[in-house]
Amino acid sequence: MHGGWHRAGAHTLVRQGREVELLHRAMGFATLALVTLAPLLIVVAAADPLERGGFALWLADGMGLSGRSARVLTDIISPPLKVIGTTSVLGGVALAVFGVAFGGSVQNGYERIWGLPSGPWHRVWRQAVWMIAMTAYLYQEVQTRSIVSGPERIALSTASGVLFFWWGQRFLLGGQIRWRDLLPGALATMAGLVGLRMFSYFVFTPLIVTNAISYGAVGVVLVVESWLIGVGYVVYGGALLGRWALEHHGHWNRAE
Repeated sequence: MHGGWHRAGAHTLVRQGREVELLHRAMGFATLALVTLAPLLIVVAAADPLERGGFALWLADGMGLSGRSARVLTDIISPPLKVIGTTSVLGGVALAVFGVAFGGSVQNGYERIWGLPSGPWHRVWRQAVWMIAMTAYLYQEVQTRSIVSGPERIALSTASGVLFFWWGQRFLLGGQIRWRDLLPGALATMAGLVGLRMFSYFVFTPLIVTNAISYGAVGVVLVVESWLIGVGYVVYGGALLGRWALEHHGHWNRAE
């Protein structure tokens, strides 16, 4: 059994996960997402010209919530109706800067996974563009909910997710890794998010209701934070699994 473990290269995957500090990065991802990304997405969702539920709907859709749990989340997370009107120019700039900081954290995680040096400060524009693309990706995910359903939505969501995480790694890494070497990581990330959504549906859906009754808004936020830790683990873990698969079952090189 021990020999099979080594032949499969699983021990290498575990070691690389420790070297990258996967759990620590996932927790940092969740903290930054809640503190810096969520306010930015709240403003963007409030500015939605189609007005289809705001940020709370974005979050409920991502977590796979429905029914009472989705209503509880909406009641607690929904921002004031005047959120856009009361957001100052300085506040908007601050939100954008914080969003870029989140993109920089994701970029640093990808660089560590692929063993690349940190990019120079002037590449901050990549983080900004990635943030805009991610917001657009999340927006279309929510909008397609009311347009298509069933197998069609699953196929569309899966395809768009793979494309985003495939392009996202390539873009944040400055093209230093070939497209074909990044595809396994994008597929693994999307597969992990599908699994997390199913887990969320069966575990977090009832947990949000019970936590809201027992602890109020704080209990709901703790569930959301736990889910975000899972998202961070999948985002970094998927990329790490993709590199591991190439090292043990294929070949990879940096792009020239």
